[in-house]
Amino acid sequence: WHQVAPALARDFTVVAADLRGYGDSSAPEGTEPYSFRHMAADQHALMASLGFEQFHLVGHDRGGRTAHRLALDAPGAVQSLTVMDIVPTHLLLEDLTRQVAQAYYHWFFLAQPAPFPETMIGHDPDNYFESCLTGWGSATLDDFAPEALVAYRAAWRQPDVIRGMCADYRAALAYDFDLDAADLGRQVPCPALVMYGADGAM
Repeated sequence: WHQVAPALARDFTVVAADLRGYGDSSAPEGTEPYSFRHMAADQHALMASLGFEQFHLVGHDRGGRTAHRLALDAPGAVQSLTVMDIVPTHLLLEDLTRQVAQAYYHWFFLAQPAPFPETMIGHDPDNYFESCLTGWGSATLDDFAPEALVAYRAAWRQPDVIRGMCADYRAALAYDFDLDAADLGRQVPCPALVMYGADGAM
């Protein structure tokens, strides 16, 4: 968000928070605390603590899934919703195609029981996560700002961040699928913008 936030800040107050388990946020133990419902509740509580009872909400990737859940769970708080590069978690898993399974193998690798993925990633976190940055499209590391890569590496080298990321993906299978299944008949009531790459895996 380091290039987007300053442009938005010309007209809005911008709050860009790391999800639990990511970046500089704390990483609680267990799997259930990483459901999108809990992560959405974190963001809702953060905004309320800052004095924002209503707000526009923008999320990308895991943040997009969190934003989708927040818009379902606290519809009165979300004035508009923008999500990027996601399809609903339930749809991705229920209608899984082999092309998506291959492109999104990390969903199933990261969701394996601890400490298997944590151990594998922890052996060389730079190699693993840099392959993620460049392996899901035509990006190269040169496409990322050097200061962004420094921040990414500082975060993903932390064992608690690796554990939190894995717990996030475990929660998608163990909790979020069922939570989303219970809400299949619901719609987000606020104006919404859904963006994705025309050539993306979805």
